[in-house]
Amino acid sequence: MQVTPEERNRKVKSILVTLPKPESDKSPYFDLAKKYNLKIDFRSFIHVEGVPAKDFRKEKINLADFTAVIFTSRNAADHFFRICEEMRYDVPADLKYFCLSETIALYLQKYIQYRKRKIFFGKQTAADLAEVLKKHSSEKFLYPCSDVAAEETQRFLQEEGYDFTPAVLFRTVCSDLSDLAEVYYDIIAFFSPSSIQSLYKNFPDFKQNYTRIAAFGASTHKAVHEHDLILDIPAPTPNAPSMTMAIEQYIKQVNK
Repeated sequence: MQVTPEERNRKVKSILVTLPKPESDKSPYFDLAKKYNLKIDFRSFIHVEGVPAKDFRKEKINLADFTAVIFTSRNAADHFFRICEEMRYDVPADLKYFCLSETIALYLQKYIQYRKRKIFFGKQTAADLAEVLKKHSSEKFLYPCSDVAAEETQRFLQEEGYDFTPAVLFRTVCSDLSDLAEVYYDIIAFFSPSSIQSLYKNFPDFKQNYTRIAAFGASTHKAVHEHDLILDIPAPTPNAPSMTMAIEQYIKQVNK
């Protein structure tokens, strides 16, 4: 079905967010639904599975060799401490932790005594940590990551010449969406290339037609174009740093 740009600018009534449903009622998605009388569904298109200790051992990475760890997500923290437990490795008290955000840093309280550890954090990216990393450039860093590790972070660490070792501790896997009767929504919001792969794995005959695609991050934008989809709502942008802000700006244009 050939759909013209004018025909695509239909009123938005339903949105599928390819993430787990927020635990808090204070999510901006719920505010959006209430403000514009929208049906918003949540369904994670991907999930994470931990790499077993027996597989990790094959990588010949000795945890005792490292003086610092870089965490880019709470998943990375979860699986680092999981693998330490499975390998019966006692995490030394003087290990330094470098986190991409304060949220991740505070999450470490689940595993360690926060006040008694050396923990550093940035705002959102590895580049935000640049100044503090420079002061600790002699550290030997472990970089727990997934099998689809963030290229931006690895590239930054390589370009700056840090001594770091990527350790794949978890894998991103496409979820089984067979219980979803259909994916006919006015907007589908994607947050990773893997979630777009999951869409086509579960629905190989998917046609965009009138569905508007929202995508967060440069790598997700690229995946949208690679699948010959139309990217209607890119995020983040200078005027819309979050997905909900980008979606709301779009809705204001078409729901007149």
